[in-house]
Amino acid sequence: MAEETVQTEEHKVTGDKLLTRIKDLVREGNIRRIIIKHEDGHVLIEIPLTLGVVGVALMPIWVAIGAMAALAANYTIVVEKTAQK
Repeated sequence: MAEETVQTEEHKVTGDKLLTRIKDLVREGNIRRIIIKHEDGHVLIEIPLTLGVVGVALMPIWVAIGAMAALAANYTIVVEKTAQK
């Protein structure tokens, strides 16, 4: 049985690119969780993702992220990905 490892990546984005970047990351797959932090390091939203969560199920999350992006600040997206060992 293969072990899963968790890798963490950070992406710095501006508010106008926030939603687009997150949608791109979700499409890439293998993501367990996305955390969006404000430029001062405070966590604004944490989104756990499972294999079955796509499309319409994410609509309320897209709306919330779009509202945050309207603030036009700088954000850090922390992505936890799973990888088979």
